[in-house]
Amino acid sequence: MRPTTRLRELLKAKETLIVPGCYDAMTAKIVEMVGFPAAYMTGYGTSLALLGMPDAGLATMTEMHLNARYIAGAVKVPVIADSDNGYGNAINVVRCVRDYIQTGVAAIHIEDQAIPKRCGHVAGRQVIPMAEAVGKYRAARDVRDEYDPDFVLIARTDARGAVGGSLGVAIERANAYLQAGADVAFVEGPTTRDEVQRICEEVEGPVLYNQTGVSPRLTAEEMNQLGIALTIFPGVCMRATMKAVYEVMTQMKARGPLVEAELFDSLKGHPAGDFHSFAGFDQIRKWEEAYLDPAELEKYAGTVGYQPETKS
Repeated sequence: MRPTTRLRELLKAKETLIVPGCYDAMTAKIVEMVGFPAAYMTGYGTSLALLGMPDAGLATMTEMHLNARYIAGAVKVPVIADSDNGYGNAINVVRCVRDYIQTGVAAIHIEDQAIPKRCGHVAGRQVIPMAEAVGKYRAARDVRDEYDPDFVLIARTDARGAVGGSLGVAIERANAYLQAGADVAFVEGPTTRDEVQRICEEVEGPVLYNQTGVSPRLTAEEMNQLGIALTIFPGVCMRATMKAVYEVMTQMKARGPLVEAELFDSLKGHPAGDFHSFAGFDQIRKWEEAYLDPAELEKYAGTVGYQPETKS
């Protein structure tokens, strides 16, 4: 089953689809290994991981597409990707959506922010006129229908917390974007549970909830009761990595190189502890056994290092 078709099947479930955020192929593999049915490529994480810079419209469409391709190619679960504001007007959106479909991701969300955009939980956001945004979603719909009708198009509005915005304006925009052809509505930045409830009640289609930043944290049961179709946790892998790496580097600076040896020993037996097997060297060995001259496998005899598992 294609990832796009699989994601649509997942969205038909009665329970909220919980999708952790990843920022590269490695973190996506961990999300899949743990057992989550889908992964989300965070735009903030992409910008920070690739550029070391904030989510302020600094990552280009090329960089975002490339990261999406790497992530989608590393996992079998469907990937939902951030596509910022489509990187221009409706004409730019045509290329943006077409190229995202070609990366292998199952869905994208496009926001109605002005250029340059910024993280949806940072002050100072501005949105484009609703009529202009509707044109962009109509363009995205037509590309989706031409290239892959199962590709999931998510319309994000930042009007709740933008200059001159309100929750009512955001809900009005979300409904207009659904009418223009989006599959899912994403109202960014509600600040209370009551606001989330109002979104679920007044938006005329499936709702994505971004559980981060200024928005309230809800349990799975609460989200099911509200009728949220899917929820994303964009920063979870990014924050976990930043915290863990900072702590280890701090110890290494204070205590010296043996901290790395302690870390190595502590990971023995961990599901993701051996990065050779995690990365796929066992699969490389299986492909070699299947496709190469048997004589080439003699290179493993008597050599030092990780020995991938064999068929036997």
